[in-house]
Amino acid sequence: MLDLGALKSLSTEEFEEKQAEGFAVIDVRRNDEWEQYGVIEGSHKITFFDESGGYDIDKFLAAFSKIVTSKEQPFILVCAHARRTKSIGEFMSLKLNYENIYELEGGINWGWIDKGYQTINP
Repeated sequence: MLDLGALKSLSTEEFEEKQAEGFAVIDVRRNDEWEQYGVIEGSHKITFFDESGGYDIDKFLAAFSKIVTSKEQPFILVCAHARRTKSIGEFMSLKLNYENIYELEGGINWGWIDKGYQTINP
């Protein structure tokens, strides 16, 4: 596990272990990305950034807080290549005080699909 401060990066195997332990998996990609590449089974789909890089934090948090109900509850962020998860994780840690934030190293494209793991249709 790579520790980036508040955000911890998980290998595919570590991701599977944490998911089996019940960690919520939040897929922050856009709808078009879910359609194109599928999602990891058990993921909650909550888009963060739109096509132009904008975001609506209130809308995101309204959906997110139904799944992650406390600042201490661990969760895993997933995006395409683990770039967005780093910015979102840092924001959630520094500005919103979430404590147990993880990401899938390499994202769904380089940390899951490229390693031979399957996705499901959204």
